[in-house]
Amino acid sequence: MNSNADLLESLRIDRNAAPPPESRKGLWIALAVVAGLLLAVAGWRLLRPGKGVEVRVAEVAAIGGGGASGPAVLDATGYVVARRMATVSAKVTGKVRDVLIEEGQRVEEGQVLANLDPVDADAQRRLSAAQLSAAQSQIAGVAAQLRQSEADAIRLGALVRQQLVSRAQYDQAIAARDALRAQLATAQRNAQVARDALRIADNGIDNTIVRAPFAGVVIAKAAQPGEIVSPLSAGGGFTRTGIGTIVDMASLEVEVDVGEAYIGRVKPDMRTETVLNAYQDWKIPGKVIAIIPTADRGKATVKVRVSLGALGDPRIVPDMGARVSFLEDASPARAQGKPGVLAPSNAIVERNGASVVFVQSGDAVAMRAVQLGRTLGDDREVLSGLSGGDRVVLDPPEALRDGARVTVAREDAADDE
Repeated sequence: MNSNADLLESLRIDRNAAPPPESRKGLWIALAVVAGLLLAVAGWRLLRPGKGVEVRVAEVAAIGGGGASGPAVLDATGYVVARRMATVSAKVTGKVRDVLIEEGQRVEEGQVLANLDPVDADAQRRLSAAQLSAAQSQIAGVAAQLRQSEADAIRLGALVRQQLVSRAQYDQAIAARDALRAQLATAQRNAQVARDALRIADNGIDNTIVRAPFAGVVIAKAAQPGEIVSPLSAGGGFTRTGIGTIVDMASLEVEVDVGEAYIGRVKPDMRTETVLNAYQDWKIPGKVIAIIPTADRGKATVKVRVSLGALGDPRIVPDMGARVSFLEDASPARAQGKPGVLAPSNAIVERNGASVVFVQSGDAVAMRAVQLGRTLGDDREVLSGLSGGDRVVLDPPEALRDGARVTVAREDAADDE
């Protein structure tokens, strides 16, 4: 019995007893294996291709180089307009007899563009000429009577002094002479009125001839022979108000609408560069002519007039669409031929007291120190450190470092957010 009790006592587990040294070593081995696995997974996540910090990027644009003009501080769109453009019409209402112009034709000042039927004007002139002739004939008759009356008055005066005729006869002769003098003055004034009427009748005939008010190019032909034209459109919808439209091509300029928030960047006589929509590679120099001192309440814009330095070129025509870049004077660095770029303000951050940007290169970024210029709206001028076409990270996170791997966020995902 004692042997069985001893046997059972030997099989009892002592829970308070210390574990053997071999069991503690196995625990440390297990912990090391787990830590190694965790490090391997983390390294694989960091180093696997195509993965990294998700960022948004934007491309910077070059804004100028050396020369007399600096970068474009503002772009605006508008249209080519003519300061001298006229729809030419006759001064009187009449039927068109012939039209002597065609679209695209060059005309000189005073050149005849069209003729109206002058029947009524000719009749009025003939009447005025007849009235002038009658007035002149009346002058001749009264003048002859006056000469006779003056001679009679002289003779009677001599006879009165000799007391051969009565004083009453002499007085009658003097009265007749004075009456004829008055009639002659009236006839002369009537003749002058007739001359004025004849001159007006001549103007009436001249008004049936439509002439060019200035030299230019015909851009529209509005009337045909047989139609009625009137400056007042007296015949309603069946009456033309003009013969054609003429544009002085030497007066072409560009009118653009600049937003109120940016009009402060535009100055009088500021240099500009205009690109026509039809000729994208042709840059036309010019300058600001005037800033119209009123704003459009509906569009919140201010109209600016810009000159064109290539006037006379047949490629420039009215109503063409145009894009105008307003240029600022070159800075000293740019005058030495150093180009600048325009970068989003939210791509520039501070690192160790310096302004830096992160430039994307493949699936990594490089940190570059930059020299900043002016603030232009939501952008900053970068004088050095970047080149046109570089892609910079927008809103770079604080943890982003030089050489870090990045993944560019998709545009559609950004839009969904």
